[in-house]
Amino acid sequence: MLEIDGSYGEAGGQILRTSLSLSCLSRKPFRMFNIRKGRKKPGLMPQHLTCVRAATLISNAGVKGDHEGSMELIFEPEEVMPGDYYFDIGTAGSTSLLLQSILPPLIFSEEKSTITLKGGTHVPFSPTFHYLSDVFSPMLSKLGIRLSFGIESYGFYPKGGGKIHADIIPAKDIQGINLTERGDIISIAGISGIGNLPLSIAERQRAAVLKTLTGFKADIETIDVPTPGQGTFVFLRAETDTCIAGFSSLGERGRKAEVVGEEAAKEFLDYYSTEACLDPHLSDQIVLYLCLAKGESSFTTSRISNHLLTNLWVIEKFLGVEYKIEGEIGSRGRITMVGSRRIELRTRGFSGLCSTD
Repeated sequence: MLEIDGSYGEAGGQILRTSLSLSCLSRKPFRMFNIRKGRKKPGLMPQHLTCVRAATLISNAGVKGDHEGSMELIFEPEEVMPGDYYFDIGTAGSTSLLLQSILPPLIFSEEKSTITLKGGTHVPFSPTFHYLSDVFSPMLSKLGIRLSFGIESYGFYPKGGGKIHADIIPAKDIQGINLTERGDIISIAGISGIGNLPLSIAERQRAAVLKTLTGFKADIETIDVPTPGQGTFVFLRAETDTCIAGFSSLGERGRKAEVVGEEAAKEFLDYYSTEACLDPHLSDQIVLYLCLAKGESSFTTSRISNHLLTNLWVIEKFLGVEYKIEGEIGSRGRITMVGSRRIELRTRGFSGLCSTD
């Protein structure tokens, strides 16, 4: 059984999510200790337990220590079961972070799966729904992975209540990629959205984006979205000759619309100034898939993050892949890795229901 120190690196939930995903993929059980050690509230929080329970359901795993505040978890997966799943996080917990735990094993299963998630779709410290649908999904398609996402309602902090769908087509063989030269910016498009608030806020956010992006042509749409709560957001999508990058900013009570729009635009400008291919968020997420691809992969990132280094550390623990990091934390860098041998999974069709309300 693998021993995983949950206090390694950033000591956050990323270690848990990646471990759950790779454990289901490789059928390797693990024991994690020191979970979120040093945090204000250490141990498993409700949003982490949702990931554990989702991974447990899709793999019929045996689990010990899956309770709030637990600093130790034992996870022993069996067969990955593709099928139709519904998970209600019950709070504004991030639907995208939950997907990080269960997408890879379902992608590499033998049958199509559909997932419906209820919770936060545009919440702090996680990729927004639009990042998943407009950046993550099309970039994975370059590897040969087919995903599609849909949204019924939007979930903002603290109300949550958003609902999204994901259709997952099994991937047979995926190929490594070389994304080191970004090329020219082809287009910049985006959305300035509000839910249950005056549309004028979205218009002010849009104006701030355009003002900050002086010298760039950007097509920014304003929308009024369905949500049980209230919230605002800005999402920008930049397409280049070789890749797609995304940048998001969220509103909150007392935060000016102009600040929200300016923040998303500045994130793009920071990315643009490095001439790197991938934004920091995609760099964090894509390495798990590249470690399963055929041959060598290499990419440049606009910022090496602790999340990225944590993911690579966990991947090495489970799969023993070789990788090389060029650059320092917080700055532009280059990652090169050689994919592990394709993991063979024994799966069966399944329809499951899990509510963690």
